[in-house]
Amino acid sequence: MVKSNSINTQSDLSVTDPEIYSAVSKELRRQKEHIELIASENYCSAAVREATGSVLTDKYAEGYPGKRWYGGCEYVDIVEKIAIERTCKLFGAQYANVQPHSGSQANMAVMMSCLPTGAKILGMSLAHGGHLTHGHNRNFSGNLYQVVSYGVNKQTKMIDYDEVKSIAEKEKPDMIIAGASAYSRQIDFKKFRDIADATGAYLLVDMAHIAGLIAAGLHPDPVPYADFIASTTHKTLRGPRSGFILARPEYGNRIDSTVFPGIQGGPLMHIIAAKAVAMKEAMGEDFIIYQKQVIKNAQVMADHFNENGVPIVSGGTDNHLMLLDFSELNITGKQATEWLAEANITVNKNAIPFDERGPAEASGIRIGTPSITSRGMGQEDVLRIAEWIVEILSSRQPAKTAKALRNEVLALCQKYPL
Repeated sequence: MVKSNSINTQSDLSVTDPEIYSAVSKELRRQKEHIELIASENYCSAAVREATGSVLTDKYAEGYPGKRWYGGCEYVDIVEKIAIERTCKLFGAQYANVQPHSGSQANMAVMMSCLPTGAKILGMSLAHGGHLTHGHNRNFSGNLYQVVSYGVNKQTKMIDYDEVKSIAEKEKPDMIIAGASAYSRQIDFKKFRDIADATGAYLLVDMAHIAGLIAAGLHPDPVPYADFIASTTHKTLRGPRSGFILARPEYGNRIDSTVFPGIQGGPLMHIIAAKAVAMKEAMGEDFIIYQKQVIKNAQVMADHFNENGVPIVSGGTDNHLMLLDFSELNITGKQATEWLAEANITVNKNAIPFDERGPAEASGIRIGTPSITSRGMGQEDVLRIAEWIVEILSSRQPAKTAKALRNEVLALCQKYPL
């Protein structure tokens, strides 16, 4: 009998690759049995996952709709056009590029589209809540461009816009970046626009963390003020792991050519399809209700921490996340992360502004509510979680206390299945 050379399209993962199947299954179990408080993570819908795992993964589509290098793109053209139209409609923009593979590549494409190597950028310091792509010296942004940074006020732990203006007037940056990955307060994009206009700089808004809140009308809108907006599609937006760019229409051609062929080859059409699905989901009333609950849940947790001896950086939160400040406590962020893991509570250690500890230890942890809110948890549930965290962090034997609480954590997870 002659063996067929065709691929088996029917065999499932458990048969084809038991090792990978085992790892995926264990990850699914971990997600089901852990309280996920990492602010940059979320759970996407079954429809988004279905698009992500679709046959579109097999199609090469270098170029843009109607202008592809390959044949057979008539259906992926439909997908990308829908994704662009929905993205523009959701955010009230006139131009969108949905091909970036990540938020970092979206930022890279924007910078490379309008800045020559050696140009100067002014972004938020990573140590104060910014992102690697806002000028860190180990990142492309710090390698390709001159970098100056702004931070938060030492007393309020909030952005001091007068200080940002003073730095911009002195340094004359070519681009100012507004946005953060660990900042719990609303960002005033109009003030950033005024500073950019006064100093002749482009304004890039990185809304990766707050895109879902912006889409729901619960955070100031950057579209009227920014030259460019870069974002991820996961986090609060609850789509696949990827990125996109919004911009003023006059910059569209430059961005398109920088994304392809500038920094990327073929787009991931299955992911673009998943982005389109996520944008449609974000247009629904349920999405607005969800985002409102995300903020309520975060504020309930922050209030409990503040009232029970674990202060929040800046005193509270306006969005989906908060930083717990251990600078006056005999705790490091690394220790807290490890202790909470014993209770099946997942967080990440995080430096706080003006941190005296190194990043490997850190003086805080970052907590976010998007994932637990996606599971259906409300204020009473997140208050219980906050109580558990305080109990663990204030215990003389935190690891032992965490292990003793694990069954309660598991019970809560079972009450709100994925």
